[in-house]
Formats: sequence, structure tokens, C-alpha cells
Amino acid sequence: MKHNHNHDNVHNAGPELVPVRFEFTHPTATTVCIAGTFNHWQPEAKTLHPAGSGHWLKETALLPGTYEYCLVVDGQWMPDPLARETVPNPFGGRNSVLKVASSPEAAHLADAETLPLKNETESCNQSPSNR
Repeated sequence: MKHNHNHDNVHNAGPELVPVRFEFTHPTATTVCIAGTFNHWQPEAKTLHPAGSGHWLKETALLPGTYEYCLVVDGQWMPDPLARETVPNPFGGRNSVLKVASSPEAAHLADAETLPLKNETESCNQSPSNR
């Protein structure tokens, strides 16, 4: 009887899921969900879990990409106050933007792109007339 030992060496050709953690704090919330492009805007698909003292958590995994989402707190849709970026939505409100990098290294590079340069004034110390 032959055994195929290649199953141990199978490589996934597609992108891998990346762990994502959502956090929210609201002292009187009784239910907190997330609705977004990653779950077809269905809040019941991703419910945050109470962690005590008004703190809510949800750990999930998403494919790399850019997603729009809102928190649904006791039935009220709102942008995530911890989101770095928001965009207008068609309902007159704002959606939070989540960018999931394909690797931790890519996430650090994406963060670095939004940070101001150190010593920016030192590198630009020439006046326009001296250039």
C-alpha cells in the first residue's frame, strides 16, 4: 500500500487569513456588533464579547485587503472611535476603514507611511532662494 507523503508539503497558493482584533469601550452598551464589507454588512455575523467594565472584544481573521465597517451599538450604527481612517457612507454618516496587511512587516511599513519624518526641519533647512 502506497502512501502519498506530499500532503505534508502542500502550500496554499492564495493569501492567508490575518488575525484582527476589534476593541470598543462603552459603559452602558448591552450589545456591540461589527458590520462591514467583510461580512456583507450583517451585524449579527460578528458580535463583540463583553470583557467587563464596559470593554468589548472580538478576535477574528480576515484576508489581506481594505475593508469598510461600522460598529452597531445597541442598534445604533457608528464609526469605530479607534479607527485611524473613516470615509463618508451613502447614509450621511461615516464608515471606518480597516487595512489588513498581508504580513506583520507590511503592517509596520504601512504604519511608517503615515508617520511624520523625524528631523524634517533639518532636512529642509534651506530657504527656497538657496535651492
